[in-house]
Amino acid sequence: FHSFRGLHVCCAFNLVTLLCHLITPQPPQPVSCRIFVVGIGFFSLCFLMTSLGGQFSAKRSGESPFTVRAEVLSGHESRGVLRKISDMLEVIMKRMDALSKLGNATDSHRLEDNDIHYPVGLVERMQAIAQNMSDMAVRVEQILQRSVASREGTLGQCEIPKDPRYPDCSSKMDWMRARWTSDPCYAFYGVDGSDCSFLVYLSEVEWFCPPLPWRNQTATPTLKPPPRRQAVFQSDIGALLEQVGTGKESLSFMKRRIRRMAAQWASAARRLDDKLNNHGREQKRILVHVGFLTEESGDVFSPKVLKGGPLGEMVQWADILTALHVLGHNLKISVSLKELHGFLGVPPGRGSCPLTGPLPFDLIYTDYHGLQQMKQHMGLSLRKHKCHIRVIDTFGTEPAYNHEEYATTHGYRTNWGYWNLHGQQYMTMFRKGKVPGHSASLHGDPWNEPRSEVPLVAPVSV
Repeated sequence: FHSFRGLHVCCAFNLVTLLCHLITPQPPQPVSCRIFVVGIGFFSLCFLMTSLGGQFSAKRSGESPFTVRAEVLSGHESRGVLRKISDMLEVIMKRMDALSKLGNATDSHRLEDNDIHYPVGLVERMQAIAQNMSDMAVRVEQILQRSVASREGTLGQCEIPKDPRYPDCSSKMDWMRARWTSDPCYAFYGVDGSDCSFLVYLSEVEWFCPPLPWRNQTATPTLKPPPRRQAVFQSDIGALLEQVGTGKESLSFMKRRIRRMAAQWASAARRLDDKLNNHGREQKRILVHVGFLTEESGDVFSPKVLKGGPLGEMVQWADILTALHVLGHNLKISVSLKELHGFLGVPPGRGSCPLTGPLPFDLIYTDYHGLQQMKQHMGLSLRKHKCHIRVIDTFGTEPAYNHEEYATTHGYRTNWGYWNLHGQQYMTMFRKGKVPGHSASLHGDPWNEPRSEVPLVAPVSV
């Protein structure tokens, strides 16, 4: 460290010596010698400016194994070095003034006797360079003073707050110091390895630390939810078919079923509209993420659609999509992780961070594959918005397997449970043997039965 500081002073001294050499009358020297002197001076100037710039922009890093802490000159030592440079520049300025007067005096022939020749305007240019360096030294001194004051104030502001309402704040700070580089999403939210950035993230993006009093709480404007509309029954299925998309045999099968059942769904919608007698219904924003059809889950169903493979799940999803569309809700359909990320606002990275904004949906219909994908990519947001999820659970889940603590205590093992959801969040086709679509195929009207008999509509109040 001390040798590095000495190198700073040495470079400054080399630079000043070069200026003195240039402005002081010297006997003629070889060109190679002049090039060497100029090169040494240029290197010294570049090193001095680069190292000083790096020091003043250095940030205090946390005690993380992934970061390197930078040692910089103290404020007193740095100001001392700058003051010496400034004093030497003042001496150079005085000598330049004397040379300028000497060049304008009548006895300038003395220089000619010594065979010393200066290019036209050299002294003026050297004066301008020296003045610029003097101004630069003053500006660097001011930057240093502001940096020291800011660092001293920030250190006090970024201490871990002791608030009993946030008992996990300290442990989360330790975790961030050690693991913040494990996912690029932390840097996306402004984390840079400093304790201040950890506290800002844990108090404003997550909720493990209390709000910081020195932060401008109005900096992030609260997005107003879009105005609510009234749901209107719709019998045209053209828009729905476009949203379902193409490219998979499973999607083609679902679209064929939607077309085949369109007339019966339209008839059922008119009958339900008459029953409700124009009773207002709020239009819901609904995301349907068909997880088992995503490439990331393997999509073992699509290749077997025309080969005798299972079709029950696709029948169920086709009827869910049609029911929600006919009821007049604002529907978004996702059959890939890329679409899921775009609809939810997932930040770039590996899924450790919350969503970039509030959840843009009132309800999310998905299956166990989709639920696992959301757990991997939504971070803490899944826990926060779990009540908005409806799971299409074809064959049902026993309550004992749904409750994680109970299942673990009693040794119940499953690949599909432990989600701790409310019982009515599970949608199964075997509730009293009926489901929209299945009933339509057998009885002609998917809503001909009492609403309590229709499991995929009544539990979510759509």
